Amino acid sequence: MYLTGLEGRIPAQWPLLDFDLWANTLTSICGRFQPRRRDRCERVKGGATRFDAAGIAVAQVANNLDLIRRDPADIRADQGDSLFLLLQMEGSCGIEQYARQERLHPGDCILVDAARPSIFHFAGNFSNHLSVHLPRQLLLSERNARIALTRKIGANDPMSVMLGALIAKMLTTAEGDSRAADLRSLLFSATRQAFAANGTEDFAVQSDTNLGRRELVDMLIDEHLTEDYLTPQWLAARLGLSLRTLQDDMAAQGRTITGLIKQKRLSLARSKLEQMRGIRHPGAIADIALSVGFNDISYFNRCFRQFYDCAPKDVLRG
Repeated sequence: MYLTGLEGRIPAQWPLLDFDLWANTLTSICGRFQPRRRDRCERVKGGATRFDAAGIAVAQVANNLDLIRRDPADIRADQGDSLFLLLQMEGSCGIEQYARQERLHPGDCILVDAARPSIFHFAGNFSNHLSVHLPRQLLLSERNARIALTRKIGANDPMSVMLGALIAKMLTTAEGDSRAADLRSLLFSATRQAFAANGTEDFAVQSDTNLGRRELVDMLIDEHLTEDYLTPQWLAARLGLSLRTLQDDMAAQGRTITGLIKQKRLSLARSKLEQMRGIRHPGAIADIALSVGFNDISYFNRCFRQFYDCAPKDVLRG
């Protein structure tokens, strides 16, 4: 069972924390969520802590709440640019996303999208899980790789055992360690393999609604992010809509298609730069800019600085 090596993350006794303190800590390490207490209890058994695992952020979330929600307003507030690889360690946790429902028990794992609404159900029962924050664009933009989100992998599945063992190893490896980059690359590859979608598996969205169309737009952009043909016109044709209808859908949430594509490409570029820290590569910035869809390096540098308030070389240097 993959919990071997992770026993040190389970204390002998969990503390009772003030609800507001617990909720604020969760927001600071995982993004904006809406926790709900059971029976208005002022104390939460557990904690919310963030660790570094070979340069990857890992949160440990333990609680006995009623539920935790993440709504569209929460996603807009913090961009939601991660996929959460959840590894259940104690208790159980029900997860609802993409019209799918799963329940995790110790040893189970699942992949949840921070960019989509979700609900975590506890019903007042204690739950403790690790949440590995993986770069969303880096995983979803891989060519010919489709990932099945919100699909549970059981504790006895070899893929679950392998992922848990890898996380345990990374938690004992510093970001500056010479092995850190290889471990991160191995984690991304293993996650893609573990959650690879089969031929009949797809995301559950309703394309006949404004919200459903926007979800499909996001998915199509993620899947074709680095392709030269990815344009607003291509997206409209793929969805069977007029360009005006598609633009109106995006305008309703204060976004443009061109802006969304650029944002996702910049996010992917930043993730790639972060993964190359500690690796000597004189042409890294230009290669990464071209690989994510920017053909003009000067334009890429300018957009990157505007969006992140720093230069690509600053990210590469850490």
